[in-house]
Amino acid sequence: MSSSGSTYGDIHRYEPPRESTVAAIAIVLLTFVQMIFVALFVYGLADQWAIGSQAGGTGNMFLGFLLAAIFVNLGFILMLYRKEFLPDVMIVKKRRRKWEDVHIREDQAEGRTLADETGAWDTVKRAIYPYYKR
Repeated sequence: MSSSGSTYGDIHRYEPPRESTVAAIAIVLLTFVQMIFVALFVYGLADQWAIGSQAGGTGNMFLGFLLAAIFVNLGFILMLYRKEFLPDVMIVKKRRRKWEDVHIREDQAEGRTLADETGAWDTVKRAIYPYYKR
């Protein structure tokens, strides 16, 4: 949208979402399957499948499988929604040098030596006791 002289915050690329009908139908079907998984999991908790020794003690594994299926299915729903129904937007960001990330000035970018204005003993004191007066 903008030329090579993009400024901070400008939208560099904007592609509208596809909004395909197949993805919408898939999301609806996955949501229906999600509701079945959640209903089975809640019923299994209420019926205490994991506590008793019913079905040879596999109720705990079955509830774990249902919980895993719930989260995997939710991941697929969110992936489809993000890919098909959210726009692809690229915003120009300002690139900074590494020393700017720690909030120091340009003249302080190189740092200090061990014994600049003060002696090495004062540097050791300041390292041990940070409130040592300069």
